Amino acid sequence: MIQRQSAPAPSSRSSASPMTPAAIEKFFATLKAANPLPVTELEYSSVFELLAAVLLSAQATDVSVNKATRRLFPRANTPQAILALGQEGLEAHLKTIGLFRSKARHLLKTCQLLVERYGGEVPRTREALEALPGVGRKTANVVLNVAFGEPTMAVDTHLFRLGNRTGLAQGKTPLAVELKLLKRIPAAYLVDAHHWLILHGRYVCQARRPQCWQCAVSDCCDYRPKTRLPSAAGS
Repeated sequence: MIQRQSAPAPSSRSSASPMTPAAIEKFFATLKAANPLPVTELEYSSVFELLAAVLLSAQATDVSVNKATRRLFPRANTPQAILALGQEGLEAHLKTIGLFRSKARHLLKTCQLLVERYGGEVPRTREALEALPGVGRKTANVVLNVAFGEPTMAVDTHLFRLGNRTGLAQGKTPLAVELKLLKRIPAAYLVDAHHWLILHGRYVCQARRPQCWQCAVSDCCDYRPKTRLPSAAGS
């Protein structure tokens, strides 16, 4: 899922110090122990379905994308079948997703190129993927990682926030954070690191109120002051 940038952290929070190599090792060892085989929450059964789902997920939740693809993929789950639907037919399956008209156009153009250039198959190189309409660096990284097992890092809102908040990989742009993550994360964890970080950001280290009181890696991160368990009154 590629999301809009969340509101910045309150100014009262001090900048985190860079996470030490020992802390990084413990951070990922802990996440791996809790979830040894992390997977994307997008539903797919082929490389093309994954590409289509990730393309559709820009500024949308995985839940909304899965709701749409559960209707779409049983009817059309290849580039040729998507093209046969046409713009109007494809839009009818995507109306629950934000920006569905432009996403339908991009997906149709992508399908056309896949058929013309690659025989309907999804290419395995970054350059070829990023040349497809609606496919940027983040989408290409997801496909390369999830479908082909490459140690890429798709920096969305969650990873950008985590990298800066925890001190794991601080940077002013998604690309800067991506490059630092690739450099600082031990090789043994790189293939699955994107999944662990996005799930941690989605469910624990949330934008407005990180749940430090139940975070298994809280002691690895320099974020201060740590948030406490809300009281019964909801404070």
